[in-house]
Order: sequence, then structure tokens, then C-alpha cells
Amino acid sequence: MGDSQGPGDSGRPRGGQGLPDADGDLRHPAAAVFDALGAEYEQAFAGSAAHRESLERLLADLAPGSRVLDVGCGTGRPTAQTLADAGHRVLGVDVSPVMAALAARQVPEAEFRCADVRDLSLPEGEFDAVCVYFSLLQMERGEQRTLLERLARSLRPGGLLVAATVPVDVAGVDAVFMGQPVRVSSFGAEEFTALIARAGVAVEWEFNALFTPDHPAGAPEPHLFLHGRRA
Repeated sequence: MGDSQGPGDSGRPRGGQGLPDADGDLRHPAAAVFDALGAEYEQAFAGSAAHRESLERLLADLAPGSRVLDVGCGTGRPTAQTLADAGHRVLGVDVSPVMAALAARQVPEAEFRCADVRDLSLPEGEFDAVCVYFSLLQMERGEQRTLLERLARSLRPGGLLVAATVPVDVAGVDAVFMGQPVRVSSFGAEEFTALIARAGVAVEWEFNALFTPDHPAGAPEPHLFLHGRRA
């Protein structure tokens, strides 16, 4: 489901608790999932034509040398790499240490941080564009609403928000993603689009696709891509 921190950016299982690591410390649940998947995740989603089309549209709308935040950057491919190769200044954030390290190796032209985006300082008007490719699905619905509002405020006036999700009406559902247990929350297409609008972003482009990850446990999933502009 897209770049990581969701089944495709971060979230919490029941009770907000993480999972113990080898030393017995609590780990962020999304970090555990994407640490386990690593490069396998990139390979499974490399064939998404809709994601590539979304990136091409974003590149066409960006001024040279734009400052872009990639939320749930995963391995850095395709989003951060595509933007960095075009000369944009990219900050990628991912809750998974494995993903952030992979991204830093694969896309040295960009900057990457291992962090939970919900705890990240997001100054007003900091970015020309923010990408949120499938980075919300392991967050609770209220967290998704709050984060989208913060991300919108981090855009300069006229800045671009690109968001993609799996548009299904579920809240706190246990599921299996590429063999990994996850807890998923999401919104139907109309409600997710309305969330973007209420955050202060006018939606200019919408695209729906059905995609099956290239993975033995992959199953067809609907994908919704939205491009919008801060008023």
C-alpha cells in the first residue's frame, strides 16, 4: 500500500502500545512491519502505473528547486528519487529505521529522517509540496484528520498536497499486509476527499486505480490519488 508508515505510515495497535524489539524495548508497530518488509516492499509496489502518473503530474506543477516533504518515504523509491532526480529538495520521513536507512543509501541526494511524523515539527509554510502516499493507514482516524490539517498548514500558500490512500470505510480493523499483521483505519473516497478540503486544500485532480502488489501474499486493492493546492 504505497510508501511506508502505513500499509503502504505510522500507527498504533490496540491500546497504543508498540511491539517489543530484540532487547525487550517497545517498538513502533508500523516500524516493526516495515523493518520486516524492507526492500521487499519497494519491489511489490514498483509496478504501480498510477503512482508514476501521480508523480509526473506533481513534477509538472512544481517550480524548479522546490522544497518537498515525503511522508512515509519508505525506501525512497519511487517518490523521493523521482523528485530529487528532477532537482527538488526532498525531506523524507519514515518511522521505520530499516526504511530510512535504505532510502538514505538509495537516494543520497535527498535528506531522510527516522521519525514519527506526528511528533515532527512542521513550521507554517515550510514546504512547496507535501506527498502522503499511503502513509496514514495505520493511524487512527482522528490522527489522520489532525495530521492532514498540520500538513496543509506546512505548505506555503498555493503549495501542493498529494495524498493517496486505500479508500475503504474501516476503523481499527486487524488485517494482514504482505504477511505482516497490521491494524488499519481508513475512509471511503468521498469522506477522504472531504477531509482534504476541510484541511484547507482545494482538490484539483483525482484518480482511482486497482493495483495488486507483486508479492505472493498480494491481493487487489483500490487506490485513490488526490492532488490539491493550499488556498
